[in-house]
Amino acid sequence: MKRTDKESFVADLRERIDRAPVVYFTDFSGLDVKSMTKLRRTLRANGAEYVVVKNRLAKRAFDSTELPNISDSLQGPTGVVFGYDDAVGAAKVLSEFAKEHDSKPVFKLGILDEKVIQAEQIDRIAKLPPKEQLLAELAGAMEAPMAMLAAALGAKVQEMAGLVDALRIEREQAGG
Repeated sequence: MKRTDKESFVADLRERIDRAPVVYFTDFSGLDVKSMTKLRRTLRANGAEYVVVKNRLAKRAFDSTELPNISDSLQGPTGVVFGYDDAVGAAKVLSEFAKEHDSKPVFKLGILDEKVIQAEQIDRIAKLPPKEQLLAELAGAMEAPMAMLAAALGAKVQEMAGLVDALRIEREQAGG
């Protein structure tokens, strides 16, 4: 790779790092080209991207960011997953893919919200329900108290209307 190619690759990698809220590092050894192509296609469909990197160039790209230093973890074959949509989707795709392909690729570590996360934490993220389901559960949890509040307020309005009606009847009888 020529120097200009390397500089261009590092700049492109840095741009991807800046765009992605989550980055996972994997060891892809043992995967053939066909499997890697399938993984890339599946990740792309889920708002993520898989790039095989030279460790030295990855170190250079990450050194120029404000992210934590991950140089010690960049050893051996390294594939980088850039999750553009959400952390769960990319982790889930990698985890499901590994189940079908003899536990490959293997998580090395990740960076989520500018913090380093270990492989075990990525596995836990992969087991979370999809974002849409979590939002639906949150909406359901918020709906119940609001429905109770609306019912309580409605009851108070009806009670107030009853009191006003009783007061009107009492004044009519007193005045008439």
